[in-house]
Amino acid sequence: MSAHTLIHFLLAVAAIIVLARAFGWLARLVGQPPVIGELVAGVLIGPTLFGTAVSGWLLPADIRPAISGLANLGLVLFMFIVGYELDHASLRGRGRTATSVSIGSIAAPLGLGVLLAMWLAGRHDVSDPLPFALFIGAAMAVTAFPVLARILTDRGMVRTPVGGLALASAAVDDVAAWSLLAVVVAVAGADSANPWLPLLCVPYALLMLLVVRPLLARVDAARARAGRLTPDILAVVLVGLLLSSLATEWLGLHAIFGAFLFGAIMPRARASADKAAIPQARADTASSEAVQKAEPNGADKLRVEILERLEQVSVLLLLPAFFVLSGLRVDLSTLGGTGLLELAAILVVAIGGKFAGAYAAARLNKVPTRPAGALAILMNTRGLTEIVILTVGLELGIIDERVFSMMVVMALVTTVMAGPLLSLVYPRRMVERDALAVQRPGAPPAGYRVLVSLPQGVAPAPPLSTSPPTSPSGAPPRRDTAPERWC
Repeated sequence: MSAHTLIHFLLAVAAIIVLARAFGWLARLVGQPPVIGELVAGVLIGPTLFGTAVSGWLLPADIRPAISGLANLGLVLFMFIVGYELDHASLRGRGRTATSVSIGSIAAPLGLGVLLAMWLAGRHDVSDPLPFALFIGAAMAVTAFPVLARILTDRGMVRTPVGGLALASAAVDDVAAWSLLAVVVAVAGADSANPWLPLLCVPYALLMLLVVRPLLARVDAARARAGRLTPDILAVVLVGLLLSSLATEWLGLHAIFGAFLFGAIMPRARASADKAAIPQARADTASSEAVQKAEPNGADKLRVEILERLEQVSVLLLLPAFFVLSGLRVDLSTLGGTGLLELAAILVVAIGGKFAGAYAAARLNKVPTRPAGALAILMNTRGLTEIVILTVGLELGIIDERVFSMMVVMALVTTVMAGPLLSLVYPRRMVERDALAVQRPGAPPAGYRVLVSLPQGVAPAPPLSTSPPTSPSGAPPRRDTAPERWC
C-alpha cells in the first residue's frame, strides 16, 4: 500500500467513524437504536441519492479491499457477540411458551416468504429457484436478538414477563434461523468443486460441543485465578474465534457461522433472564442504570469483560465499515413502479407473517392480548442481523442487488416501527406496573424510609400496618388492576 493510498484509507476510516457516530446520535434522539442511524448513513452515501459522486470519492477502488477486510472482521466479531449474548437461563420457566412463540414467528413468515420467493424468482430471472426461495424464507423469519435486547433495556422492559419471554423466544429464534440459513448456504454451494465439504459440518459441530466447550471452561478458571481478563486470556479467545470462523468458511459455509457457534459455547454462569441484555446495554452509550441494577457475578464477569473489550472495537470501527459497504450496494433509485410493488409485497409478508405467527402462538399459550401484541412487535425487529444475512446471500449470488436493496428497506422498516408501536400497545405505565408486580408480587409499592432524631424520653410511634385493607366481611378487596401472571 503506497503512502497516498494509506492516507486515503485512514481518511476514509475516520469519515466512516464520524458518520456512524453522528447518525447513531440522531437515531437516539428520535428513540431508535443507534444501529438504525448507522444503517441509514450507509444507505445515504450510496447510489440511491448521489450515485457514485460521494462513494467514489470516499471509497475509491484501491482502498475498498482493505475496507472490506475490516467489514468482514467486524462481522465475525459481531456474530461472536450474538452467540455469546444468548442467555440459556432465559428459557427457565418459559421453555414451552418461548418455543411455541419462536416456532410460530418462524413458520408463518418462512412459509409466506417461500411463496413470495416463487413469485419473485420469475421476475428476477433466478436460475435456481430452490436456494432462492429457502433464502428469502429464512430472511423473513429472522429476529435480531441484539437489537431486541437493546430495545428492552432502553424501555425498561427487561424485568417484565413480556421482556423475559421476548428474550427467550428470540434466543430460540436465533438458533433456529441461523441453522436454517446454514442449510440454505450448504444447498446453494452443493454444486461447487467439493460438494462433500458441507457434510463435515455435523462432525465439526459435535467437536465444538463435546471437546472445545469443556476446554473453554479452563478460560473461565484462568480468569478467576488472575482476578481479571488478562491479554493472554483474551488472545486465546480471539484465536479460537478466528479458527472456528476459518473452519466454517473452509467447509463451504460463511465464517459468521463459526463465530456464532464459538460464542454460543463460551462458558457462562447461571444468570437471570435480564442479564442477557447486560452486554448490549454496555455497548455504545446504553443505559448505565440498567447495567448497575444487574451487575454480573461468577463466570458472567468473563462474559461482560470480553464483550466490553470486543464491542468497543466492533461498534466504533469495524461494523461502521460494514454499514458503508452495505449502503453502497443499496440503490433504490432504479426500482420504479414494478420495484415498489415488489417492495410492498415484501413488507406485507415480512411484517404480517412475523406478527401473525408470534401473536397466535402467544395467545394459544394464554398470554394476554396486549402482552401478546407487544411480543409480536418485538419479534419483528430484524436490524443488523438481517443485513448480515442479506450480505451473505448477495455474496453467494443467491439474490441480486435489487432484491438486496428491497430487503434492506424491509429490515429498516421492521426495526424502526418497533418503538412507536410498543408505545401504543404496551405503554410505559404498563411496563412499570408489570415490572413492579414481578419484583414484589402481591405487595404495594415500596415507600421511603426517613430517619428522625426524637427528643429523649419520647417513644417512637408503632409502625404503620402494611397489610392490605379488608372489606367489611374480612376478605381482602379485589384487585382488578393487578397484572395477570402468565409466565
